[in-house]
Amino acid sequence: MLSLSAAAAAVAGHTPLHWESLGLSPIAIDLGFFAIKWYSLAYLAGIMLGYFQLGRMIRQPGAPLAQRHADDLFFYATLGIILGGRMGYAVFYAPELLTDPARLIRLWEGGMSFHGGLIGTVLAIAWVSWRGGLNFVRTCDYIAVCVPAGLFFGRCANFVNGELWGRVTDSKMPWVMVFPGAGPLPRHPSQLYEAVLEGLVLGAVLFALFWKTRARWRPGLLVGLFTLGYALARFTVEFYREPDAQLLDFAMRSGLSMGQWLTLPMMAIGLGFAVRAMVSPPLAVSVQPTSQTTSQTPVS
Repeated sequence: MLSLSAAAAAVAGHTPLHWESLGLSPIAIDLGFFAIKWYSLAYLAGIMLGYFQLGRMIRQPGAPLAQRHADDLFFYATLGIILGGRMGYAVFYAPELLTDPARLIRLWEGGMSFHGGLIGTVLAIAWVSWRGGLNFVRTCDYIAVCVPAGLFFGRCANFVNGELWGRVTDSKMPWVMVFPGAGPLPRHPSQLYEAVLEGLVLGAVLFALFWKTRARWRPGLLVGLFTLGYALARFTVEFYREPDAQLLDFAMRSGLSMGQWLTLPMMAIGLGFAVRAMVSPPLAVSVQPTSQTTSQTPVS
């Protein structure tokens, strides 16, 4: 039925875009003996931009961490993103990799999970917070504002790679697209949907809340809204994104994709943090002019 609809659309004069006609390539720099992919540069750009943004944020009064802590977070969070992302992909999407260490470490072949990277990042924050005597939740608030930039670059890289495409559609929207290796029918460019919702929209909301409101004085509010916002965006886009081939049967039997199932606990956790932050009194922060530390006293 969908094939007939697509054919009818073509007869009516609507010709979908073809990914190959955009002239995109997964390779950003090819030196002959060594190639750098856009996916790698996306990770690097997201981490560096997050580090720069965090540096600006912690220079504001009442920051829960100093520059030395940000430097530690830059290192450990990078490890958490890479190791957690790869292990999360193996656990949630490709369990066969767990029995094949040689394939598991081939990061250049693709296969990273946001949820795994999130777990790795949380563990990195917990480690740095414990070592530095930092407030874990407030540190997470500051990191949460920096994450959407990385999500934006990562999803754009997925699009440039021509991977993680959307579901087949008979829509005549001008941006539906035929992807290589996905058959002749037009599909949603769901990578771009995710880049907009998870990256631009969520990032703009958190950025405005941090700089234009007193949200950062309510521990757990920013990280709660990030978690809830990401989960809602991902859950929505999954209706337009093609499930991973190895999990297509699982999605058909369960009614939801693996990505959607993984967002459900995130919704509950994010909502819980946000509600708790709103019903609790905000912090009153006094800055010591001769020190990089701050004292925090709840306002009754």
